[in-house]
Amino acid sequence: MRPWSSIRIVDDGEPLVPIASEQLSFEKPHPYVALGAPYGEFGPWLLRRTVFERLLDAQSRLVVGWRLHLLDAWRPLAVQAFMVNHTDALLRREAPELDDDSRRERVLTYWAPPSENPSTPPPHSTGAAIDLTLCDAHGRVVHMGSPFDEPTERSRPDHFARAIDAAGKQAHDHRQLLTRVMREAGFVQHPQEWWHFSFGDRAWARENELEVARYGRTTPGETLV
Repeated sequence: MRPWSSIRIVDDGEPLVPIASEQLSFEKPHPYVALGAPYGEFGPWLLRRTVFERLLDAQSRLVVGWRLHLLDAWRPLAVQAFMVNHTDALLRREAPELDDDSRRERVLTYWAPPSENPSTPPPHSTGAAIDLTLCDAHGRVVHMGSPFDEPTERSRPDHFARAIDAAGKQAHDHRQLLTRVMREAGFVQHPQEWWHFSFGDRAWARENELEVARYGRTTPGETLV
């Protein structure tokens, strides 16, 4: 169960659109595509139209030369299942001390179940969620203190808030900057992941004290009523 599990969805039918902008930076190759994730005929660089517009709003709030660096966007259920299994296998290798239940709990802390129930869609399957970091004026991805998708406590947005070393303080400052521009553009942040933000999904509705979310699971070209 997630804190937003009780939120209903009434999809407003807004379509997915390509994330096409020279203002933004993109991870190449896309990390899940590079792993062989099954996107089928569609790629990951899609968002709901309003979410894309708000992403550009967030970009405009950075100092000149800095850019949002995108890591992942729309994700079909097949890719969600692929990455859940990938992370489980990763933890089997890298954290053998975890028993099956502990490992499953760890995986599902960072990955929503690939539910086919339309009332409980994974956030990325709705086109409402975006994973991203920052690039500086030299085009370099900045230090954030932990890698994207690391399934540990270091991924919590405020993990380095009390850091006293220079690297930890820098990571906190960068996380704070990313959080600020995204929140000013209307996004909410995942409580466990410094890189994950969303607009219009159930997490967004809960944080804004709304009873209904705007976006449910969708695919490119789908017409919703």
